[in-house]
Formats: sequence, structure tokens, C-alpha cells
Amino acid sequence: MTDATPVRPAPVQLAPRRRLPSLPVSLIVGLVLLAPLLVAAVAGSWIAPYPYDEMNIMSRLQPPGAEFWFGTDEFGRDVFSRTLVGTGSSLVMGVAATALSLLAGVPLGLIAGYKGGRIGEAIMRAMDVLMSFPPILLGILVLAVTQPAQWKAIVAIGIVYVPQVVRLTRAITLELMQEEFITAARLRGENAAYILFHEILPNIWPPLAVEASLRVVFAILLGASLSFIGMGAQPPSSDWGLMISEARPFVEQAPWIALCPGFALATAVIGINLLGDGLRALLDPRNTGAH
Repeated sequence: MTDATPVRPAPVQLAPRRRLPSLPVSLIVGLVLLAPLLVAAVAGSWIAPYPYDEMNIMSRLQPPGAEFWFGTDEFGRDVFSRTLVGTGSSLVMGVAATALSLLAGVPLGLIAGYKGGRIGEAIMRAMDVLMSFPPILLGILVLAVTQPAQWKAIVAIGIVYVPQVVRLTRAITLELMQEEFITAARLRGENAAYILFHEILPNIWPPLAVEASLRVVFAILLGASLSFIGMGAQPPSSDWGLMISEARPFVEQAPWIALCPGFALATAVIGINLLGDGLRALLDPRNTGAH
């Protein structure tokens, strides 16, 4: 009788670990640029070395130095403190106006893409009328009927960018209407509300997130423009656009008054643009597992 050869168990093969896509460099750089601005927006009034509206005629038009890091303006107010406090005002204007445009534009775009016909045409023709006006002119027209105020500027800016959101949402909805899962939902007898908000809406949020980041940039710039011409934030507010407007008579004598809020505005625009580019790369399904 011969000894039986021992049977070795087959090695267990582990399933390959799914690698998550690495964060795009533009997303990281955008977050780095926006991080101090977000801190200033939340805690600007607490970390500012001086009250943003404190006047001191004896210290007017002081150049940057150890006491006043970014100098003082024509009323002796600390420019650095005003810029810090103004961060919250400018960012809130951009984010709130974008949120308003999304709240109004996404439902209209969903209805226009899903219903089509006369309802869709009526919605899109109304959007075409709004888009025929330059954004700054439309914002002025909305604000011209009442006294200027920041919350009114937010509403005006939100209205200005509704057409772009409607057009994007409608285009994506029309594309998704050709997909099989929409056909299956219709065959199951699902109503329009279910298809719109449970089938279509969850599939359009990635491009909407990228669009929202771009809208925030445009809303901040338009808000600063309206404040610059006196239609947005009013004195003694420390809004960036208003600060740049107040610095115009002193640009040659004291350029730091305009440079500080201008630098903050440029940093916000560049940071949000990079954030949007990073989101576009991160949310692109073709990039999943590519790294």
C-alpha cells in the first residue's frame, strides 16, 4: 500500500482592491486658496484687529506697516479689517444668489425638458428674453425700481443667472429621457413627479455642481460690480466692490486701499474656478479608477 500524496489547498485569491480616483491638483489648489477666505467669512469680525467701521482721522491714508498691515483708508479705517469682514458679505452674495438661481432654474429646466411642447417652449422663450439683456444691465433694471440694498442685489443676481441653469438642466433632462431606466420607470406606471425627482434629478447633480461653482464666480463678480456703481451694498458696509469704488479718488495717493480688496476678489475667483475644474475632473465617470 503506497502513501497518498497530500493535497494542497488552492491559494485563496483576493479580489483586487478598488482604487479611488485621486484628487485633482486643481481641486486641492482651489481648496487651499479658498480656505483662508472661508475662515475670514465665518470669523472675520472676531479675528480682525480693528472694528471695520472705526474711523480715526489722525490715521487716515496710512501706508501698510506694523500697526496697519494693509494701511488705512480716507477715514482712517483699517483696510485689512474691512477686507476680512467684507469677505463674508461678498461670498454670501455669490453663494446666496447662486442658490436662488438653482432653486428657480432647476425645476423650470426639468419641466421644460420632460414636458416639452407648448409648456417647454414657453419656458425657454421666457429664458431667451432674460438672456437677451447683458447681466449687469438686467441687474440694474431689477434694482432700479427700489432703493439699493444687498439682499435686493442677491435677488437680482439670482434672477440674472436663472436662464443658464434652465438651459443646462433642460439639455441634460432631454438626454436622460432617452435612457432605458426612464423607459422602465414609465412602463412601471410611475408618475411625472417620481421620474423627475427620483430618476432624473439624482443623475444631473454632478454637472449642476460644476455649473454652480461657475455661477458663484459670476455672481461674486456681478455683485462686486453692482456695489461698485452703488446698486449693491451700501456704506458703511465693507463689501469688496464698495471698497474698490470708495478707493477710486485715492488710487494714485494710496493704492493699497483698492489693492487689498482687489487681491481678495481675485483670490476668490481663481480659487472657485480651480475648485470647479477639480469637481469636473473628479465627477467625470470616465476618471473613476483611472489612477
